[in-house]
Amino acid sequence: MVEVRVTAGTVRGSVESGVAVFRGIPFAAPPVGALRFAAPQPVAAWEGVREAVAFGPPPPQAGFFGMDGMGVAGDDWLTVNVWSSAVSGDLPVMVWIQGGGYTVGMSGLPEYDGTRLAHDGVVVVTFNYRVGVEGFAAIEGAPANRGLLDQVAALQWVRDNIRAFGGDPARVTVFGQSAGGGSVAALLAMPRASGLFHRAIASSVPGPFFTPELAADVAEVCAAELGLRPTVADLSTVDPTVLPIAGDEVMAKIGQFAGRWGQAAHKQIPFAPVVDGDVLPVTPWQALADGAARDVELIVGHTRHEQRLLSVLEGLVGSVTPEQASAALEVFAPGLAYPSAEPEELFELVCSDWLFRMPSLHLAEAQVAAGGRAFVHVVAWEPTPVFRACHGLDVPLVFGSLDRGQAAAVLGEVTADTEEVSAQMRGAWTGFARDGDPGWPAYDAVSRLTRVFDVPSAVVEYPEETSRRIWAGHRFEPLPLIGGIPAAG
Repeated sequence: MVEVRVTAGTVRGSVESGVAVFRGIPFAAPPVGALRFAAPQPVAAWEGVREAVAFGPPPPQAGFFGMDGMGVAGDDWLTVNVWSSAVSGDLPVMVWIQGGGYTVGMSGLPEYDGTRLAHDGVVVVTFNYRVGVEGFAAIEGAPANRGLLDQVAALQWVRDNIRAFGGDPARVTVFGQSAGGGSVAALLAMPRASGLFHRAIASSVPGPFFTPELAADVAEVCAAELGLRPTVADLSTVDPTVLPIAGDEVMAKIGQFAGRWGQAAHKQIPFAPVVDGDVLPVTPWQALADGAARDVELIVGHTRHEQRLLSVLEGLVGSVTPEQASAALEVFAPGLAYPSAEPEELFELVCSDWLFRMPSLHLAEAQVAAGGRAFVHVVAWEPTPVFRACHGLDVPLVFGSLDRGQAAAVLGEVTADTEEVSAQMRGAWTGFARDGDPGWPAYDAVSRLTRVFDVPSAVVEYPEETSRRIWAGHRFEPLPLIGGIPAAG
């Protein structure tokens, strides 16, 4: 066992595989009771030694993938976990933000175990943040983007405490994938997060950010499922474990709202960061183009076949019709000229580009255009013919969690190639966290050099050139509310 003093008291962790591990340390007060739907508040100090050997309870989860049945019960949702190979050292720090569509997600999943990365000479931090209605719904009387405010509070905890775990608070890298990548992008644009991290890795950045009007309408529909209004006064009366059920009910019929919610409904996205003008003043793309994160070194990337995971989960592989492909073009790429292709290939390409690939590339290009430094990568390795280089493939590769958790399911059998690509990515990520060098040249508007993770790996001109050209003039604006139809009761 090993003990460390943090600002709120002393915690006792364990030593596992040569790494000191601390789980479930609160970084903010439980956001329940009088603090329900509030910005995160300071945690109360404790006397004596607090055991830090078990993950804290996750925030309330939607029912996707059985997430609502995972974790332990309790209301201390806002906790951090730390892995360190040298609690008396001065190591670079890597703070992970998990994905989950801003609707599910918890730091205690086995695929986010930080042991292997910690052995590579960094301190790894993971944490919980509020998701779904608790974290991202537009609720009258509550601040917008509470999930993002939780992330800021976790980074403030890292700034104030990480030296006690052997970490260097002047070398903090945030990294995240999917909604976690979108969160990293949002943090780059948030004045409240300025100075809390020095490097950032944003993988598979989702394009959807919401306008306040769209977010308010979604929240009204969710609250109406319970016969309530989307206010703190109404929703704080609902048990936190019950509230996600309302979101699940809306998700089950989200297609009915396509005329109001547009692309968000077509892609089944009920929650996203809200460009509210305060917590998130503008979109990440606009913020970076304006130079907001010019001093933050950045890695941005995506997988080659992002949509493939969603196609497998939705049973679309091998069955996409010409009508579905045409509809995807009309909804997600109106006015953009894609070359002819088989329906399934076209469908997956358009969806991949709109949802993850082009938002990621445009984030890097905005950073570079403003005089900042960005590195671009593409994960092209295909471990199985079914999943190909799909969304989420990079998560087990980066953590080295190759045989555990839901994320590892896309890898199939762990082979020598699996280990090789994982070693490539872990080496790049930890090298970047250490000194800003991931092992390949920075991206620029002329050569567009990109690291392609594959067997073998290569550095080439950005390989998705056709898509880059198609989307070159597109701006990723916040998604609007299309119709003014009152919410259903």
